[in-house]
Amino acid sequence: MRMVEIIAAKRDGRALTTAEIEWVVKGYAAGEIPDYQMAALAMAIVWRGMDDRETADLTLAMARSGDMLDLHDVAPLTVDKHSTGGVGDKTTLVLAPLVAAVGLPVAKMSGRGLGFSGGTIDKLESIPGFRTALSVEQFRRAVQEVGLVVAAQSGDLAPADKKLYALRDVTATVESIPLIAASVMSKKLAAGADCIVLDVKYGRGAFMHTLDDARQLAQKMVAIGRHAGRKVAAVLSSMQQPLGFAVGNALEVREAVAALRGSGPSDLVELCLILGSELVRLAGLRERSDDARALLETALRSGAAWEKFRAMVVYQSGDPEAIEDLDRLPTAPVQVDLPATEDGFIAAIDGQALGLAVNALGGGRARKDDAIDHSVGLVLRAKVGAKVAAGDPLLTIHAARQSDVEMVAERLRNAYTMSETPPAPLPLVEEIIR
Repeated sequence: MRMVEIIAAKRDGRALTTAEIEWVVKGYAAGEIPDYQMAALAMAIVWRGMDDRETADLTLAMARSGDMLDLHDVAPLTVDKHSTGGVGDKTTLVLAPLVAAVGLPVAKMSGRGLGFSGGTIDKLESIPGFRTALSVEQFRRAVQEVGLVVAAQSGDLAPADKKLYALRDVTATVESIPLIAASVMSKKLAAGADCIVLDVKYGRGAFMHTLDDARQLAQKMVAIGRHAGRKVAAVLSSMQQPLGFAVGNALEVREAVAALRGSGPSDLVELCLILGSELVRLAGLRERSDDARALLETALRSGAAWEKFRAMVVYQSGDPEAIEDLDRLPTAPVQVDLPATEDGFIAAIDGQALGLAVNALGGGRARKDDAIDHSVGLVLRAKVGAKVAAGDPLLTIHAARQSDVEMVAERLRNAYTMSETPPAPLPLVEEIIR
């Protein structure tokens, strides 16, 4: 095979064969295909797209380019969840212990935050002592002994994807739904889960801004899962405003703990019940969504989900006192309310602007090696639909210093759109693709 002929074929709109895709991925991972040719192929894919079979072939080839984790000797079935990311998205912290509490082992490898969206690993690392860097053996043992593990990606999972992702980032080829779907699902398949629920978010606080793009991405990923013999469902959820009230690492841990102990934000709890119900159905514990939800609600009310979260924290060397007494979590020294400047109803909140403000406060990173401040962030005091008077707090800024508050105050004020009349309610979930 010749790479130039494969590039030309995709440029001209021909579907690549399974053998061609496998040859390209293997050659690129081995360093036999140069970056400039792979960049040309990626651009051709951006322009011409890939059908479901091509996308699945690309996903499987990237998954098989490194380690393929098989957990069946420690758990007959494992489940996983992936979110496409959003501001205030702490669902893993609630969902994972919730489904583990009803007997579904959760084996999850998560990432760190980049851009305007915080990562699950960063949030967990705000718990003093919590270890996210686990060996493959430690990861497997946690699945077996606790039934729940959330760790940083370890081993040599999907190295071809890692290499291609870095190339796409600098060649303007990130925004291709087949390439995004293959990138996400190659890591999920390599991590070994049998049942996967995808939380595909759309809106200003998400990477996919429109519902149509989110739906296309969800359909692609579900098709990949079906092709690979996994059970997959996708939930299209709104990120037209932050999920819950907290944005920022330790602040989101506090909110997740509140949800597990029965006093969390209703939208966060509801989304976790919807996502969890899909996993319960995929795993065959219950057939009907209502029955699956009832099972999860019982685990939440009884405290079983909270106990499972606590067991994970202890197993991964976190300080249990810090989640029992939340004042032990990192706390920002400066906390200032941002007041509304006019009377009215909150019509919209720009989640992306809020996420970027948290990054500016030190709570996120622009590069993977940036250090972050786990204590900083925002706590919303009013969300879309709320009626406020001039002077009422819109949110509380948690910062390291007063000068940081002044740096972000104006952009946060501009993130709110006010109206004289109440806006239409925002949906939480648009649809479920099975």
